[in-house]
Amino acid sequence: MSFRDDVEDGRGDLRKPFLHTGSWYRMGSRQSSIMGSSQVIRDSSISVLACVLIVALGPIQFGFTSGYSSPTQSALSKDLDLTVSQFSLFGSLSNVGAMVGAIASGQIAEYIGRKGSLMIAAIPNIIGWLAISFARDFSFLYMGRLLEGFGVGIISYTVPVYIAEIAPQNLRGGLGSVNQLSVTIGIMLAYLLGLFCNWRVLAVLGILPCLILIPGLFFIPESPRWLAKMGMMDDFEASLQVLRGFDTDITLEVNEIKRSVASTSRRTAIRFADLKLRRYWLPLMIGIGLLVLQQLAGTNGVIFYSTTIFESAGISSSNAATVGVGAIQVFATAVSTWLVDRTGRRILLIVSSSGMALSLLVVAIAFFLKGFVAEDSSLYGIFGILSVVGVVCMIVSFSLGMGPIPWLIMSEILPPKIKGLAGSVATLANWFSSWLITMTAPLLLAWSSGGTFSLYTAVCVFTVAFVAIWVPETKGKTLEEIQHSFR
Repeated sequence: MSFRDDVEDGRGDLRKPFLHTGSWYRMGSRQSSIMGSSQVIRDSSISVLACVLIVALGPIQFGFTSGYSSPTQSALSKDLDLTVSQFSLFGSLSNVGAMVGAIASGQIAEYIGRKGSLMIAAIPNIIGWLAISFARDFSFLYMGRLLEGFGVGIISYTVPVYIAEIAPQNLRGGLGSVNQLSVTIGIMLAYLLGLFCNWRVLAVLGILPCLILIPGLFFIPESPRWLAKMGMMDDFEASLQVLRGFDTDITLEVNEIKRSVASTSRRTAIRFADLKLRRYWLPLMIGIGLLVLQQLAGTNGVIFYSTTIFESAGISSSNAATVGVGAIQVFATAVSTWLVDRTGRRILLIVSSSGMALSLLVVAIAFFLKGFVAEDSSLYGIFGILSVVGVVCMIVSFSLGMGPIPWLIMSEILPPKIKGLAGSVATLANWFSSWLITMTAPLLLAWSSGGTFSLYTAVCVFTVAFVAIWVPETKGKTLEEIQHSFR
């Protein structure tokens, strides 16, 4: 019995992609001579890069949602008469929505494809931003924030998985890091536009990434590995051909992917009991552990409430300082994107978490010492500047490794057989941790700024040990080789 017959025999209820890729690339892959004048599409790197740039609009939306609360806090609270607790709830509701989206993300991506799930994610994002823009009281504000979060929860799982599945092994680290780079660009745009736009206009501008993403999805191929897993072998080979270039021999890669999915394509339903199998424990622990530690270090709390943190440090132009931090974060993440396929994942994670620990320790000490000096003394101003420098260094360190790499490693190490369910669990854990930090950050900062940053420091120290002991190096390996290493 052939591989394809075997798949069809065991999976009679195969789904078709929610967004069919169309026939343009299949015609090109079979008749590449027709495309002689289109050398750009023949270049595998450019072809994959074009797909990555389109889906990167999703993480830009993710980042815009994360950064929205910082520049709008004062004006939004004043216009809608919100208390500190009500605004804190508003800031954290995107994480609640994201947790719901995370629960559904893996199964949606498995059943209707990576492109289809991104289409579904874009719609509630658009509705959510409109609800915030036209809000007259906190009810519409909260509803919009929940809808945004739901879409972001799906995006946060689907985009890194799609990029990992389409990228060649020598580019997977850099292209995978584009996910976090796009998040930082979205955050910076929210900060920057927040200087010039009121909160209603800023919410309308938040619609733009998804409005561009929706038509863009019709022009990129579906993930070849997902198509192979679903048994759509003609579409699988055509998708892989356009991603690698019409003149590229893809025989070896096709056979490797076929062998990998052969043992995982007999059953569509994945049960929670499957996650208890011993062979999955290590990749699950690493994937979930990194995504939880990424949030528990408190970076989202710093990002969401950076304006307030700068004000407490005595920086008068706090909004401008926040924009500067956003720009630095984009630059540092871009450096990580360039480094990750050169230095490897492990070393960047260790350097990143170590740098975060030292930076947060400096911030904690600065805030502690400020409590012992008069506000009109020169030492008070020096400690304020020192705390801001520490926050900036922490964000730079985070962007070099702990920002982009946990999502990249999650998309690389989760076995195909359980990727949908395990990815949902890992994404849910990440967003629950993010909600916990976002909800508690303003309360902890009000209690003790120095104590809050001391707690975050301890998490970073633990992260260094976790990476050193458990996290494997995945640089230069195919997804199939990574799975084989866990057997």
